[in-house]
Amino acid sequence: MEFSITLAIIVLTSLVSWLGFNSEALKGALVLWPPAVTRRHEYHRFLGYGVVHADFMHLLFNMFTLFFFGRLMEGFYAQYLGSLGFLWFYLSALVVSALPSYLKHRDDPNYVTLGASGAVSAVLFAFILLRPWETLLIYFIPVPAIIFAALYTGYSVYMNHRQADRINHSAHLAGAAYGVLFTVLMEPKVLSHFLAELMNPGG
Repeated sequence: MEFSITLAIIVLTSLVSWLGFNSEALKGALVLWPPAVTRRHEYHRFLGYGVVHADFMHLLFNMFTLFFFGRLMEGFYAQYLGSLGFLWFYLSALVVSALPSYLKHRDDPNYVTLGASGAVSAVLFAFILLRPWETLLIYFIPVPAIIFAALYTGYSVYMNHRQADRINHSAHLAGAAYGVLFTVLMEPKVLSHFLAELMNPGG
């Protein structure tokens, strides 16, 4: 059976998250707590926060999404960046999606963030760039990928402005933007493909 980076990420993330559910010390050592980076130079947190989750449903939603879209994107990036291309993309997406939160809260001792949502958003939006009319099942409701992208972006912008919950909407936005930008810079022809697909919804 061919080795899958996506499945390896899912296994590692699920294992560390599960251990973190039962160990606040482990979770505390990995979450993105900005003062630990600013004052102690604990840069590992820019990756570590992506392998721990708040609870089982948080983990399940992220890994379920990654399972379906990561495997498809893994093959795509391998064509341009080699067999480890998807891994570099995913790890860099973790870092980039955390930067807005870090810069905003770099001296805030009460702020922490965790979870792979930003990197998963990068994977999902890169997929949408390739297949904008693909049908996604959102809570068992079929929605065209491009419509979901528009609604998801609008909702994330609104909720990020309100700051009415504990979800890191800025990471979702940064991850989504990074997934699109990374893919277009890697292969500029993707943009013309996307525009052509938009004009042909019946495909």
